[in-house]
Amino acid sequence: MRSSLRKIAIILPCLYLLLSLTFGAEPNGTGIEQPNSKAAVIVCKKTIDYGLYKSIKRRTKIAINGGAEYLIFEIGTYGGLLQSADDIAKFLILDIPQMSNKIHTVAYVTTEAISAGAMISVSCQDIIMRENTTIGDCAPIALGGKLEGVEREKTESFTRATFARAAEANGYPGALLKAMVTMQTEVFRVKNLQTGEYEFFESEELPKDPNSYDLENKTLIVRDDELLTLTASEALEYGIARATVQDLAGALDFLAKRDGVVFTDEPFILETTWSEEAARWLNSPAVMGVLVLIALLGVYVEFNTPGLGLPGLVAAICFAIIIGSKYIHGLANWIEVALFIAGIILLLIEFLVLPGFGIAGFTGIVFIFAGLFGMLLKNPPDELPWPKNSLDWSDFSQGVLGLSLGFVGFVVSAWLLSKYLPKMPFLGGLILLPTDAKQGGTMRVSMTAPSKRKAACINVGDTGEVVSTLRPAGKARFGDAIVDVIAQGDYLNIGTRVKIIEIHGNRVIVKAVIK
Repeated sequence: MRSSLRKIAIILPCLYLLLSLTFGAEPNGTGIEQPNSKAAVIVCKKTIDYGLYKSIKRRTKIAINGGAEYLIFEIGTYGGLLQSADDIAKFLILDIPQMSNKIHTVAYVTTEAISAGAMISVSCQDIIMRENTTIGDCAPIALGGKLEGVEREKTESFTRATFARAAEANGYPGALLKAMVTMQTEVFRVKNLQTGEYEFFESEELPKDPNSYDLENKTLIVRDDELLTLTASEALEYGIARATVQDLAGALDFLAKRDGVVFTDEPFILETTWSEEAARWLNSPAVMGVLVLIALLGVYVEFNTPGLGLPGLVAAICFAIIIGSKYIHGLANWIEVALFIAGIILLLIEFLVLPGFGIAGFTGIVFIFAGLFGMLLKNPPDELPWPKNSLDWSDFSQGVLGLSLGFVGFVVSAWLLSKYLPKMPFLGGLILLPTDAKQGGTMRVSMTAPSKRKAACINVGDTGEVVSTLRPAGKARFGDAIVDVIAQGDYLNIGTRVKIIEIHGNRVIVKAVIK
C-alpha cells in the first residue's frame, strides 16, 4: 500500500509537468504566455487643420478609456496648417505619455504623408507604411504668396526644430528629417565600421576618421537642390519606416511579432464625426468666402426690397454659420462675437431708424470687421487678436484670403444685380431702381417699380400711400413709383397717407397726413 502511494506521489507531478509542457506552451515556442493587447485606429485624413486636432484629442481619449494600448493613426494627407500640425505633434510626443505610459503610437501611412502629414507621422513612435506610399516634403509655404528671406527662415527654423524633436524622441535619422524641411541640405549615408550600421550626415558634418567610417563608399542620399520625399521602400531602407505592409492586418502582425503581444480583438476604428467634418469644411477659405459673399448679398438685396423677407433670413443664417463654426473651432471668443453682433445692431439702427449714413453706420461696419478679423486667430479675450509669429501669420493670411474673396465676389455680384436684375421681367420687382428726387436740385433715391417704367421724379411735399408698414422704415407709393422711405414719429400702417418732408441723399423722410 505504501509502495503504491509512493508511486502515485511521483507519477502525478510528472504527469502534471508533462501536460503543462504539452498544452501550456504558446505557439511562438517560448513557453511564455504573451500579453493580450488592444489596438485602436484613429483616422487622420484630408486637410490638417484645427478641427482635426480637436477631433484627434477627443478620439484619443475615447481609445485610451476603452483600454487601447496601441494607437494607430491612419495617415493619408497632403498637408495643411502648420500650427495645427504642430499642435498634433506636441500632443503625440508630450501629452499622450502623460495620459498613460503604456500607450504606443504608430503612424500607419495608407496613401501619402506629405508636408504636415509627415510632421504628424514622425511624431509617432513608429511609422509603418503601405507598399508604394510616400512620405516627406515639409517645406513651409504661404497661401497666396511667397516666403522669402527672414520670414522663410523663421518658419523653417521652427519646423526643423519640430522634426528634430521627433527624431530625438522616436529614434529617426535627424539629418534625413531636416532634409524634408529645408533645401541646401546635402545628406550622405556612411557605414560605421565599428557597429556595421549605416548613419546619415550632412556634408559639413561628415566624420573625418577613416578607421571608424567607410568614407570612400559614402552614398549621396539628398542633393542640395531638392527636398526629401521617400517611397515606402526607401523609408524602410533608411530607417524612417519600421516596416512596409500590404494592409492594416500586416501592420498588426508586424507589431505583434516585434513586441511579443497578441491582438485578441479586431482594432476599433475611430473616424471623425459628421459634425466635425462639417465644421472643418465650413472653416476652409473657399467655403468661408462663399458664405461671406452670400451673407453680404442677402443684406444688399434685403435693404433694396420691400419688407423683411428671404434675403435677410439667408444673410442671418450665413452669419450665424460663420460665427458658430469659428466658435466651435475655438477661434471666436465672446468679445469678438459681441463686437460682431453690436455691429449688426448699429447697422440696423442706421438703416431703419436714423436718416442718412452717419456715426452709427460707420461704427457698425468697424465693429463687424473687427469681430470677423478677430475670429481669424485663436486668442484669449484679454489679448489683441494679432499674429505674433510666422505660424499665426500663416493662419491669418488664409482667413484674410477667404474674407477677401467673399468681399470681392460681393462687389462684383452686387454691381451685376443692380445693372441687370431690374431689366428681367420676372425678377425686376426684387430690387430697388433709382428714381429722381428734386429738392433744389436733382437727387437719386431708391425705388421699386415695373422694369419698363422710366425713372420718375418725386419732390418734397408730394403725398402718397404706405404700401408696407413703416417701422419706421418701409415703402410708400407716390404716383406709379414705390419709394424706400422712413417715417417721422410713430409707426405707420399700410394705407396711411404720407407726405414727403425731407430728402437726405437716398433717404426720403415722410410723415402722416392729418386729415
